[in-house]
Amino acid sequence: MAFSILASLVSVLVVLQAASGAITRKATCPDGNTVTNEACCFLFPILEDIQANLFNGGECGSEAHESLRLTFHDAIGFSPALTAQGQFGGGGADGSVITFASIETAYAANAGIEDIVAEQAQFVAKYNVSAGDFVQFAGAVGLSNCPGAPQLDFVIGRPAATAASPDGLVPEPFDNVTSILARFNDAGGFDPQHVVWLLSSHSVAAAELVDPSIPGAPFDSTPGLFDTQFFIETQLTGTLWPGTANNQGEVESPLLGEIRLQSDFLLARDNRTACEWQSFANDLSRQQTLFKAAMSTLATIGQDTSTLTDCSDVIPVPAAPVGTPHFPAGLTNADVDQACTTAAFPTLSTDPGPATSVAPVPTA
Repeated sequence: MAFSILASLVSVLVVLQAASGAITRKATCPDGNTVTNEACCFLFPILEDIQANLFNGGECGSEAHESLRLTFHDAIGFSPALTAQGQFGGGGADGSVITFASIETAYAANAGIEDIVAEQAQFVAKYNVSAGDFVQFAGAVGLSNCPGAPQLDFVIGRPAATAASPDGLVPEPFDNVTSILARFNDAGGFDPQHVVWLLSSHSVAAAELVDPSIPGAPFDSTPGLFDTQFFIETQLTGTLWPGTANNQGEVESPLLGEIRLQSDFLLARDNRTACEWQSFANDLSRQQTLFKAAMSTLATIGQDTSTLTDCSDVIPVPAAPVGTPHFPAGLTNADVDQACTTAAFPTLSTDPGPATSVAPVPTA
């Protein structure tokens, strides 16, 4: 009996190993790169081109930030609730933001995306790829240039958009938490904690139009790095404005030059999201894993995933994280607006030196 069981287990192991070999066997592309699926080979010349000519040689700069933002603005334009009412609810992650740029860039919530839309449209035309695939590809590649970021999943095969997404589906920074959470839930079935996961994108982001006096104002003190600082600094008491005061959708920040969106401020302090927010303050590994999972869902909103091909191994592996979680110089745990009622904010060290100030991120 024991021998029979052992023999059966060996047979199963052989089958599993054979299956694993079939799954992981690599295809060699004409340029020498290897991929799991040779259907992905056409992406390598596009990758090389956009790293050189869109992302300025592989920088985590303004084009990378804007490309990541565009993945959201394109995908969130999807509403099953509208569809249930007999209206067109949008195509989700279908590239309509490029295909119907003249319509969608005019939406108030899409202010500031027209430049990156125009830049990406040139590559879509050059390579005859679907706009939906390119938007998500450029977002994943751009993020890979940011040290500390996860390597995002990427799939191809999105069909062409058939119509512009309806107006009013992109959340605004002055929206209240309830409406923001409802919008995310409608679009992709995102729970409140998933919204927090997605907002990890703000760790490498900057705002251009919320305060027009300082285009390129970063959301935390370490622009260009995917790290936990955004979640730490959004939890600190605001004391000043980075530029002009009382702009719609903006609240006071703890640091000179740093901008804070009203929506981020509220989500960090709302009882539905505060503890999840705080959990990222000193856990980059968790933040990376959950952001990647949420982005995988975002990137396929409205799509039939059974028809898509996994090309994740084309996306470059980002550089290792830089630094450790900390309070900016001049600030400590005493400056935290404690919002999570079930756990204390983690004790962190404070950078030495004079009070931290942050320079704007170049926008061109």
